[in-house]
Amino acid sequence: MKEKPNLWLPATLIVVFALTRLPNMLPLNFSAAYALAFCAGVYLPRRVAGWLPLAVMLATDILLNVFYYDVAALGWYMPANYISYAALVWLGRRFSPKSSWLKLVGGGLLGAIFFYLITNTMSWWQNPVYSKTLAGWIQALTTGQAGYPPTWVFFGNSFLSSGLFTGLFVGAMKLSEKMAE
Repeated sequence: MKEKPNLWLPATLIVVFALTRLPNMLPLNFSAAYALAFCAGVYLPRRVAGWLPLAVMLATDILLNVFYYDVAALGWYMPANYISYAALVWLGRRFSPKSSWLKLVGGGLLGAIFFYLITNTMSWWQNPVYSKTLAGWIQALTTGQAGYPPTWVFFGNSFLSSGLFTGLFVGAMKLSEKMAE
């Protein structure tokens, strides 16, 4: 019978994920959250993959909202984020843990694109600042709202961080599997 994979490397990366949630630790939208949701879909059992990453993110979001941002524990924007994270878990379920490192990193990058499209489309739909036209949707996908950085900046950071953290997590899992052999 094969030994269970060594989990110290993935556990270390989960700690890194927690650190990326700290305010001002990294640039805006540069987070391991996208990779965590995608890789949970790839590596965790189906009964756990759907709720564990979302529960961890919800708990940390509530704590940050209440104790750091001093806003309501739950906000109007949260459903779009959690639908997007659930889509990342779903996307991860389409991949096998035995897939190549490159294929899994590509899946993580595709997940960042999904996240960007879903959250910005929901923002366009819900936010009265945007006209409900094709031009308004394109504004939501590119320049965003006045007074905030353009949404393409957020996308760039989420794309880069998704690739980086997916690569690190998948690499750690593949290395821990090799160490267990």
